[in-house]
Amino acid sequence: MLNVLDSAVPVECWSCSVAHNESTLFCPHCSKIQPPPGGNYYSVFNLQPALNIDLAALETAFHRLSRKLHPDRFARATASEKEWSLADTALLNDAYRTLRDPLRRTEYLLKLHGAEIGEEHSGKDRRPHEMGASRAPADLLEEVFELNMQLEEMRAARSSGEDDPALARNLSEAKAKFEGLQAEVDHDLREQWTAWDNGGDAEKQAAQKAMVALLDRRRYLSNLVREVNETMGA
Repeated sequence: MLNVLDSAVPVECWSCSVAHNESTLFCPHCSKIQPPPGGNYYSVFNLQPALNIDLAALETAFHRLSRKLHPDRFARATASEKEWSLADTALLNDAYRTLRDPLRRTEYLLKLHGAEIGEEHSGKDRRPHEMGASRAPADLLEEVFELNMQLEEMRAARSSGEDDPALARNLSEAKAKFEGLQAEVDHDLREQWTAWDNGGDAEKQAAQKAMVALLDRRRYLSNLVREVNETMGA
């Protein structure tokens, strides 16, 4: 199980020997770049692990650190400092991409708390018909079955050079419905964010269970929308 890492472990700066937070990219005393830090993505930006975060503060911190890590600043640095600047830049970019995206941020924080989320558990990036009917949410079984039939008909029509406006219209309507369901999931996820951020252990456990299920549902819906787009040539 992966647990939240402590982002306040003191370490000594390699240059001035003054102790600082392990998650710091630059020594607060001498301003020298530090080796890639421990901790988690939140600690890179000095943010508390949470689902509701200040996106403006995140962006400001990202651009500030990006400027400090610019290669031109290390033209005369040691080989180690140049290597660290590249590693820190990669870490910074990964952390920013993850935390600024609501879904990736949710998955990341839940994984830090031991939730099993990922391709091996969710069927990520697999086609709905590849996952089988058992993977479809119970309330969507009939619609997914109908959608798969329509997709096969459209592929057959396209391969033979035929056009079926009625079928295309049906697929567009199905896509619109699934996109609406995605929006509902996003709304429900944000409600769980608040329960997670403000709740105690019991509330967090309940919110985690709910969010894992919501993420799985949203991923399935996203795959449905993607498959319609690919079949329709969107």
